[in-house]
Amino acid sequence: MATVNDNPAAASNASTSKGRLALYVLILFVLILAAVFAYNYSFIKGQLGIGTAYGARVACSCHYVGGRDLTDCEKDFEPGMEVIGLSLDDEKRRVTASVPLLASATAEFREGWGCVMLTEAETD
Repeated sequence: MATVNDNPAAASNASTSKGRLALYVLILFVLILAAVFAYNYSFIKGQLGIGTAYGARVACSCHYVGGRDLTDCEKDFEPGMEVIGLSLDDEKRRVTASVPLLASATAEFREGWGCVMLTEAETD
């Protein structure tokens, strides 16, 4: 025997509470994710600093010593370095690797020395 719900307000109230529960679960998930990121921020920033320095040095050597295109040099990166972006300054013979808002490193080609990493003072 089929039952008919004669109270549409109760059905609407049930779907509203499910929606609120889903919203609370989503908010809780985002807060936990933000807390984990904040807790590990110094480690993440350090790893990104190492990754950008490695990327700048490898891309600089690949482009200026090896004579390859910068997009072809990205093939030399280790797995997991997809977040690192490269930019080229042909006038100063520099390659900058960066992760927006988190880390950046610059390598410069110097005749007789190859590609050397620059400090922040040298970059400016």
